[in-house]
Amino acid sequence: MSYKIRISIKRLFDIVICGIIFVVGFPVLLMLGILVKLTSPGLVFFIQTRVGKDEKPYKIIKFRTMIGQPDKNATRWTKSEEDRVTSIGHFMRDYGLDELPQLINILKGDMSIIGPRPPLPQQVTEFSSHFKKMFRMRPGVLCLAGIAGRRSLTIEQRYELHVQYVETWSLKLDLKILWRSLFIVLRREAASEKLSGE
Repeated sequence: MSYKIRISIKRLFDIVICGIIFVVGFPVLLMLGILVKLTSPGLVFFIQTRVGKDEKPYKIIKFRTMIGQPDKNATRWTKSEEDRVTSIGHFMRDYGLDELPQLINILKGDMSIIGPRPPLPQQVTEFSSHFKKMFRMRPGVLCLAGIAGRRSLTIEQRYELHVQYVETWSLKLDLKILWRSLFIVLRREAASEKLSGE
């Protein structure tokens, strides 16, 4: 099977699965949005510029999990930001529910269910040509780095795994990442080090 056909299957999988989740899970999305609004002041969604396929910027969408807005110029999730995570925010982060609005990004074609995690624009300015290989595919909500070590990985190691994913990608690898990611979420394993606002 050619690479082009496999990529088309990957895109079709994204559309079908996200469409089903969006329709079936709409009451959950609505409930979470209401809880975010009722439990802390601020907007329901957090929108931030990230860099996607072919180094094109796009707006990533998440449920807001913090009181106030994080420093959009920061490249790390700081202790002060951690202290501002709301109670519902902690719950959503534990189970990855804050990422659900990215269904919109996937349906728009900005993202895929599985792929390299999208960096901030200011981080890309420091990328080597090797790390920029990660932009050959759409960024994902789930990624290889997310099942390979989480907190134990440095940011450089995560970027290396993003490149490895792009260079060795297959539909079988996507299924492996999806399967293992589900168990990680269900076990509520500690999230990997966050970028600012994640």
